[in-house]
Amino acid sequence: MNIIIVDDDKLVSLSLKTILEATPDINVLAMGANGEEAISLYDEYKPDVLLMDIRMDKLNGLDAAKIIIEKYPDAKILLLTTFSDDEYIIKAIGLGAKGYILKQAFETIAPAINAVYNGQTVFGDEIMNKIPSLMKKQDNVSYSDFGLTDKEFDIIRLVADGLNNKEIAAEMFFGEGTVRNYISTILEKLELRDRTQLACFYYKHF
Repeated sequence: MNIIIVDDDKLVSLSLKTILEATPDINVLAMGANGEEAISLYDEYKPDVLLMDIRMDKLNGLDAAKIIIEKYPDAKILLLTTFSDDEYIIKAIGLGAKGYILKQAFETIAPAINAVYNGQTVFGDEIMNKIPSLMKKQDNVSYSDFGLTDKEFDIIRLVADGLNNKEIAAEMFFGEGTVRNYISTILEKLELRDRTQLACFYYKHF
């Protein structure tokens, strides 16, 4: 099995490489340090599994995973992080990652890679315990149930996709000021604090 490791901490990458290459049938083809390198390395090597950190400079692991999966729908990506933030879990599931495990559980990484390679979706125990409540959706829910207009819902969807105000403005043919006003109104209407909560609201309900 050929894999690629992408982590902005070189010591972590080298440690993972040492551990994984001591495991039968795992071969580390290459290592990268950010999401941009992950995309480039995936294009070059087409690995069986991509093991990738989430929090990285230039382009984070979630955004890189989204780009790779859009280009290669069968890509097997296992996200690795020191964080179990609800936002990350929801987005990882939503974009189609095959697993999300914590770095602290070093002993589970090799089995998780094998499981993903064999077609399974893997989440660590701590994360699995959170998923049912995070992914519980209301039946037949509509954005109108929350008092949202068509345009407001479109903006929420674009925020959840990771677009900034300038990108949303271009997508919807608005000025950036108009987008800011819309987002402020939406946050007030939904009683949410910030864009992160708005993205979680979208993934939880829609």
